[in-house]
Amino acid sequence: MGSGMARRLLVNGFPLTVFNRNPEKSIPFAGEGAQIATSPREAAASANVIISMIADDKASRSLWLGEDGALAVAAPGTVCIECSTVTVGWVKELAAAATARGCEFLDAPVTGSKIHAASGELSFLVGGNSATLEKARPVLAAMSKAIIHLGPTGSGAMIKLINNFVCGVQVASLAEALAMIERSGLARARALEILTAGAPGSPLVKTLATRMTTPDFTPNFLLRLMAKDLGYAVAESSKLSVNLVTATAALDLFKQAMAGGHGEQDMAAVVEQFRTPQTK
Repeated sequence: MGSGMARRLLVNGFPLTVFNRNPEKSIPFAGEGAQIATSPREAAASANVIISMIADDKASRSLWLGEDGALAVAAPGTVCIECSTVTVGWVKELAAAATARGCEFLDAPVTGSKIHAASGELSFLVGGNSATLEKARPVLAAMSKAIIHLGPTGSGAMIKLINNFVCGVQVASLAEALAMIERSGLARARALEILTAGAPGSPLVKTLATRMTTPDFTPNFLLRLMAKDLGYAVAESSKLSVNLVTATAALDLFKQAMAGGHGEQDMAAVVEQFRTPQTK
């Protein structure tokens, strides 16, 4: 995701410095016009906009507040944008740290896949001050088809967790449905056509049905990251006195898939546990 976003900024003429925790992933950008940094601190040293796209709270904390973190050198007035899917609590803590540094902050997670990132068709779900958003809008517009301001800090992070838990439940449900189809002796293609062409047939279900039946588990959205997002959503909902029963059940299936060695595959691989001979 971050690679696609970075390339959209380069294509649109923005000067760019990139940092990746895996240095090899940064190498191609040197030939595309970007500067390569060896730490978040170095990447942020002369930036007026800092964008993070990282895996989870722990990685985000290290990038922003670690020993070589970006905030240590961010100049007052810098716009700091967290695009990762992280918890609301961490977003608010990070916003406070950015404000203490004299910076401005937006939580702006995205919807879309790696394909959408590469083509500049992401949707940004933004929390934060509207004036800060206007400062950042040209940068976000270069990477997106839509920029949606949800409200104050944390709003973007909250709706992203809700969005992803609903997606995770759909994926888990489809895996169970496919298991029923395959074990019942129904004609799989015809049965799936009924599901995907009917009321359950969301774009996600249609896409994942193809991946599950091919099967093709080339990572588009890592299974372990969906498990992470479901876990974050369950924890966040408990603070609101909402018991996410469906998300908890889906999370159990994703955890089982991870235990089966599918964590680094596409989330469609959650179906594979139903294809393993069952033992008692």
